Amino acid sequence: MSAVATRPASVAGRSSRKPARKPRGPIVWLREHIIQILAFFAFVYLLLPNVVVIIFSFNEPRGRYNLTFEQFSLNAWLHPCGAPGICSSVGLSLRIGFLATLFATLLGTMIAFALVRHRFPGRSSSNLLIFMPMATPEVVMGSSLLTLFVGPLHVIPLGFQTILIAHIMFCISFVVVTVKARLAGLDPRLEEAAMDLYANEWETLRRITLPLVAPGIAAAALLSFSLSFDDYIITSFNASPATQTFPMYVWGASTRGTPVQINVIGTIMFFVSLACVGVAQYVAFRRSRARAS
Repeated sequence: MSAVATRPASVAGRSSRKPARKPRGPIVWLREHIIQILAFFAFVYLLLPNVVVIIFSFNEPRGRYNLTFEQFSLNAWLHPCGAPGICSSVGLSLRIGFLATLFATLLGTMIAFALVRHRFPGRSSSNLLIFMPMATPEVVMGSSLLTLFVGPLHVIPLGFQTILIAHIMFCISFVVVTVKARLAGLDPRLEEAAMDLYANEWETLRRITLPLVAPGIAAAALLSFSLSFDDYIITSFNASPATQTFPMYVWGASTRGTPVQINVIGTIMFFVSLACVGVAQYVAFRRSRARAS
């Protein structure tokens, strides 16, 4: 005769019932979301000046200075070149920016490949010298380049050429650092596998290495263009009175009255930058989806 032990119904009901969740207070919620809240305020702090620029691009000031919002107007957007000299300065900055980005990206990418993939005498010193333009104050760099251009040699007159040379020089360092970081995270086994499948060095570079390093090169190019288009100090040292870039125009206009067209150009550049970042993120998302599928 066997006895079967049974649990009381009340005990079984209590054991199967889930424990009630304790209500969370505001302190617990704040502790769990503190990172998101701080990130939100950081983004607001960073984007607030851009919002002010966008708002004041629709202003119609009564005086020379665009410092207080008077009334809504589309006049500056309909006539972006209404302020004398603004479009020529923007065009000069764009030309210098594109050329400096092109040369700095090509030279900086080759330097990064040489520093990461090859061992040669003076490699450590080269790594150290790459950081000098980034660590040197722009006032010192601008005055040093001015001494080089107008010194005893005086081989190049001040103007478009000297600004371009100066911008290429300080943009190369940022390109090298950015591309080096991408190359350091590249798995060398992918290139070895391509060569095991009878691909030569050129095919491996074209089909494997460059597509993997392309995001780093694109990021370096965008950074170079932003630095070149935005630079004022080095440009002011090495520009002639006849050459005036957009930052120099803005600085000169601030002393005699800031036209609304400056805000229009700034708004356009801001949205163009957002579009470039959005396209890059969309392409990366499509590639990740394609790999996953």
